[in-house]
Amino acid sequence: MALTPSKINMFTFMKLPSAWWCGVRLKYIDEKKAITTVKHKWMNQNPFKSMFWAVQGMAAELSTGALVMNEIQKSGKKVSMLVANNKATFTKKATGRINFTCEDGELIADAIKNTVETGEGQTCWMKAVGVNQDGVEVSTFHFEWTVKVKR
Repeated sequence: MALTPSKINMFTFMKLPSAWWCGVRLKYIDEKKAITTVKHKWMNQNPFKSMFWAVQGMAAELSTGALVMNEIQKSGKKVSMLVANNKATFTKKATGRINFTCEDGELIADAIKNTVETGEGQTCWMKAVGVNQDGVEVSTFHFEWTVKVKR
């Protein structure tokens, strides 16, 4: 059974409470794309009255990680997942509601397929783009996910 936003949001409440308390939520997921959302609030702001970069990072990572988790579940195998590297670029102050979209579901599906078939670890760079409610890009995150089937 595929993962749903409500299942992932319950997961964040139980296993990633700092993301949950900061307001990070999964809004949409399918095989190719995931969208997370987070709203700038007093609790998640920096001294410059915009969203703290780490909160943006949590939302961005969840948009990529939800796709990884979804593909692992679909594989029916036990596969470990870990972020090995990340890069971020910030282009505008993040205020209001920020949505992060990752459209790299096919990339991680190939990586998980390869690790299941070969038993060798695979890496996959996935991108999440954050835009504000006006559609203006505020940040872009790249995460290098490593996946390996557990034997």
